Amino acid sequence: MIDDVEVAIAGARAGAEVVRGGYGKELARIDKGAGDFATAADVDAERAILGVIRAARPGDAVLGEEGGRQGAADARRQWLVDPLCGTLNYAVGSMLVAVNVALRDGPAAVADPFSGEVFCTDGATAWLRHDGADTPLRPTAATGLVDVNLDPPFPSAPGFRATDLLANPGFTARFRPRVVSTTLALAWVAAGRRAAYVTDGGDLPGSVHFAAGIALCRAAGCVVTGLDGAPLGPDTRGLVAAADADTHGLLMSMVRGQS
Repeated sequence: MIDDVEVAIAGARAGAEVVRGGYGKELARIDKGAGDFATAADVDAERAILGVIRAARPGDAVLGEEGGRQGAADARRQWLVDPLCGTLNYAVGSMLVAVNVALRDGPAAVADPFSGEVFCTDGATAWLRHDGADTPLRPTAATGLVDVNLDPPFPSAPGFRATDLLANPGFTARFRPRVVSTTLALAWVAAGRRAAYVTDGGDLPGSVHFAAGIALCRAAGCVVTGLDGAPLGPDTRGLVAAADADTHGLLMSMVRGQS
């Protein structure tokens, strides 16, 4: 039987193929309110991912960004699926998007549809699969680049505002900000392409958007906490994922300085 991490990888790849195939085309939009929307590619990619999961794990439940919860109400296991993270980027022709598939509290995969890279974790180790080769993920803060999510809502305001972090003299002295607007940035922290990632929000480990990236960072050895520095949980606000303890400590001192 195929193991769970391979299911996650196959699902992410199936979604990525759909996303790649729809790129640059005129796609129907589905209004989700408050300025948010999905495209036909989001819906079709989720359908492709669900097909993989249902074929391999028919008894599992799925929570999808577009389709909501599906499967048996009493299912012991649940997959979290974000078929196209970065829909606005995608809709305007930017390739900065990700396909996220994670088994809750288990293996996960994040696919970059345009590079062909798949960032993977079995829950204990993390690696990059590309061109038939697997390479361990090794986080490092050497780039000095920190992605900060500026998308609303901002539940921790006024105590914490991401825009204030960018204006902090200590931040600009040590880091260079980036705004990718997709959780692909979390995979980049695990891979050493970013020093850290900071966002606001709640229950991120249970979020279809963040679960796969968080799993990657944890397995790669990154320091992952809420904005308060505590371990992530249902009541945690925000996320700070850093390549190492020193970077995490610096960012936390700036975050706490706002609170």
